[in-house]
Amino acid sequence: MEESYGLTYTLYDVYKDLTQAEVYGRTLVELGKKNENIVVLTADLARSTKIGDFFDAYPDRSFNFGIAEQNMMSAAAGFALCGKLPFVSTFGVFASMRTAEQVRTDIAYPRLKVRIIGTHSGVSFGQAGTTHHCTEDIGIFRTMANMTLIVPADSVETSKVLEASIDYPGPIYIRIGRGFEPPAYEDGNYEYEIGKAITMREGNDITIIACGIGVLPACEVSDTLADDGIGVRVINMHTIKPIDKEAIINAVNETRAIITVEEHNIIAGLGGAVSEIMAQAGLSTKLKRMGLPDIYATIGYPEDLYKKYKLDYDGILDAVQEMYNSL
Repeated sequence: MEESYGLTYTLYDVYKDLTQAEVYGRTLVELGKKNENIVVLTADLARSTKIGDFFDAYPDRSFNFGIAEQNMMSAAAGFALCGKLPFVSTFGVFASMRTAEQVRTDIAYPRLKVRIIGTHSGVSFGQAGTTHHCTEDIGIFRTMANMTLIVPADSVETSKVLEASIDYPGPIYIRIGRGFEPPAYEDGNYEYEIGKAITMREGNDITIIACGIGVLPACEVSDTLADDGIGVRVINMHTIKPIDKEAIINAVNETRAIITVEEHNIIAGLGGAVSEIMAQAGLSTKLKRMGLPDIYATIGYPEDLYKKYKLDYDGILDAVQEMYNSL
């Protein structure tokens, strides 16, 4: 791969065999070689969140707080005030809810440069039970002033996000899954910028605005329908905040309907953010928000839950066809 931030590692050559969390862990090790200010904090989840490699490589810059996530966030704020660049690693459900007050008051309020990586987000930890699902975190972090919120599409983009975050100001929440999700990108040969959406497929009939695990099936649906003469634009809205307003407004003006796809409650998530931009711009078009309805998801394997809540290829295909037939 091309050097970025002075890195010469070849993660993109092996990403197809790695989960998002594994790529995250390995990327941190490589970034740590170039930046001695990087420290990593976790709460008894170093192995589960795949940052054990960093602990092994840099034990003097690795800190395990035990089951004390709130203290961990406050300590991260202290590290940032001392000139360090803390990466905090825990399950998304803990990062967004158990530590919400500390993140808001100690990190977001003073706009400290802390990176919070929430793994096992959405329903990706499906069989662990509803209490470990994380379908509220986008809404929670969207409402925190000064917070940047990113949902990478796959392991390649996860690595790019981490690299881009090094020199980015203020706190960032990076939302990734448990892993095992298939890649949305063939390789890392594309430009990535925080806050700038990526058009994965062109089309003039319907636009799918997706993030995370919704990006790949949206692209597959676009490819399928292109053979039928239906043009489906696919936008990877990896940054939920600050959101790419221009990409949304262009999609409304240039296509006839919008569908949003996210592994999150449809309230206060990506679909809500897109709706707000449309309303503020005085734009009107057909809109369907796909995600978890206003419920707690049932227990099951992630693939089964994606199917149940219509976040897989079949569910998105049905939604696009129904929308197209209604135009």
